[in-house]
Amino acid sequence: MYPVPTNLWERIEYSTLGTTIAESTWMFPALETAHVIALVTVIGTIALVDLRLVGVKGHALRVSQLAKDTLPLTWGAFALAALTGGLLFVSKASSYMINPWFLGKMALLALAGLNMMYFHMTTWRTVEHWEQDPSFPAMAKVAGWLSLVFWLGVVFCGRAIGFTLGIFY
Repeated sequence: MYPVPTNLWERIEYSTLGTTIAESTWMFPALETAHVIALVTVIGTIALVDLRLVGVKGHALRVSQLAKDTLPLTWGAFALAALTGGLLFVSKASSYMINPWFLGKMALLALAGLNMMYFHMTTWRTVEHWEQDPSFPAMAKVAGWLSLVFWLGVVFCGRAIGFTLGIFY
C-alpha cells in the first residue's frame, strides 16, 4: 500500500503507470537503455553539425546539407528520448523533482532548445550566403560551442542522476 499522495509529483509517481514501471523487474532498465541510446543518437547528430559550425570537422561538407541529412534522425531520436525520459520520470517523480542534477538537466535541455531556436531564427536564415565561406560568422560558431556545452552538460547531469537519486529523498 502506498501513502496518500500529497502533491502532483506523488500523484504521478503513485499512479498505475508510475508504480508499474518502478516495480517491474525489466521495465525501468529497458526504458533506461532506450533512453541512453536515443540520447547518444541525438547528441551525436547534433555534435556533427555543431563541430562543422565551429570549424573543427567536415570542411568539405555544406552545413545546410549536413543538417538536412541528420535532422530526421535527430528529431526521431529526440522523440524517443522524451518518451522514455517521461516514462522514467513517472516512476520516481517526487524524487526527481528534488534532485538538483535532474533539475540541472532540464535547465540545460531548455537552454539547448533556446540556443537552437535563436540560431535558427537569426543566423541560420542566411546560411546559403555564408556556408561557402571557409570562416563561418561568429554567431554560428558561438551557437555551435554553446550547443556542445549544453548537450555535454545534459550528459553529465544525466549520469549524476543515476548516482544521486536516493540521496535527495
